[in-house]
Amino acid sequence: MTDLAARVPESPVLDVAAIRADFPILSRQVHGRPLVYLDNAATSQTPRQVIEAFDAYYSGYNANIHRGLHTLADEATAAFEGTRETVRGFLNAAEHREIIFTRGTTEAINLVVNSWGRANLGPGDEVLISRLEHHSNIVPWQLLAAELGFTIKVIPVDERGVLDLDAYRALLGERTRLVAVNHVSNAFGTVNPVKEMAALAHAHGALILVDGAQATPHQEVDVRDIDADFYAFSGHKVYGPTGVGVLYGKAALLEAMPPWQGGGEMIRTVSFEAGTTFAEIPHKFEAGTPAIAEVIALGEALRWVAGVGLSAIGAWEERLLQHATAAVSRIDGLRILGTAPGKAGVLSFVVDGAHSQDIGLLIDQLGVAIRTGHHCAQPLLAQFGVDATCRASFAAYNTLEEIDTFAEALTRVIGMVR
Repeated sequence: MTDLAARVPESPVLDVAAIRADFPILSRQVHGRPLVYLDNAATSQTPRQVIEAFDAYYSGYNANIHRGLHTLADEATAAFEGTRETVRGFLNAAEHREIIFTRGTTEAINLVVNSWGRANLGPGDEVLISRLEHHSNIVPWQLLAAELGFTIKVIPVDERGVLDLDAYRALLGERTRLVAVNHVSNAFGTVNPVKEMAALAHAHGALILVDGAQATPHQEVDVRDIDADFYAFSGHKVYGPTGVGVLYGKAALLEAMPPWQGGGEMIRTVSFEAGTTFAEIPHKFEAGTPAIAEVIALGEALRWVAGVGLSAIGAWEERLLQHATAAVSRIDGLRILGTAPGKAGVLSFVVDGAHSQDIGLLIDQLGVAIRTGHHCAQPLLAQFGVDATCRASFAAYNTLEEIDTFAEALTRVIGMVR
């Protein structure tokens, strides 16, 4: 248990009605019907406490941080750095300076690629990436590999969408420098054994980068227990705002890495004659004015999650997933993709004779929001012979009644498009 979660006792049962009351958007209607929001793997909704954090900042202490000497700057800096400590506790990182604020998981991964990767990779080196990855954990490595000449090797998955651990062990070798893998698949909900993968990588002298964007909303994450070298997540997946995220990195690694972006705040001194010296971590990697309000609001989101309890959230989402799986399995011609045991609350499926885009557009007319397309996981879907799926994904505020509404709407829509 992370030390933030440890401060808040978890209830074994969620009061879903009370949770829903925290989310103003859930009371709206879409096309004259109550909104059923099942697109949480793309972006979760935000509770009013997060929304109020924006208002409090902009109406009460809007100022730039760190270098100001006036009261508003002091208050803004304290709130901003308070979130850094909240994130440290949320991930159970050893030190607050191991927490770097980014625009999201994508930027966090790009930071590792362009700082650590550019300084440490070259011809003959190998980076292992699983077929389960989001494009943001594939494309940056491909771009750098084309420039520097290292090799990318792909960890396969089986017909259930489960990562092949034996193949992973076989791929690890003396030239492996880094393993880049998601904690939870955004497309299928597969939960990867990242702790075991980290131990295996370290036994071969390699580092591990974990994309935690889909894990942090659903389960407790302890980066020290995992022994992750890098761990990234996004605010908007975990009931927080868009445009902000986190990169965790072990302090010794971050200290040895060169800056990725240059500008204000990340410097110690600048001189035309003597050049530039850089700030200590984490500020070395936080060039320019950050997303101050978003970072402060992210802290509120993580405190909200801790107050509800991640164990309780995960258990409720598992019940929602089981209910939804049983409901859609009764639909003729529907095939679920991703059947890993113990997977997170993600339900991806295709329907014989129906295009996913048509299903998504029509079910929206019935007030149900799902995601359709390739989910930025084209290599994974290609293995299963499809270029798009429908995806329903669940959060703490969803109800069993909403799942029933979704299943009824889906049945109706499929009857229209076939």
